[in-house]
Amino acid sequence: MNDASTPEPRYVCARCGRTAPELPVTWTCSVENGTRHYFCEDCARANLRAIEGRLDSSWW
Repeated sequence: MNDASTPEPRYVCARCGRTAPELPVTWTCSVENGTRHYFCEDCARANLRAIEGRLDSSWW
């Protein structure tokens, strides 16, 4: 059971699983096949060229 003082993680990095209760401004959002995928700053930075090339995350 979750304590009221610790909010449930709402955002999860689709690559590494890092969680955040609120969407950090440094995270990237990608829409693939109609589904939103969020990537933390570390995963986004490591795969920047693939993201800019609009490659699906399954490719990288």
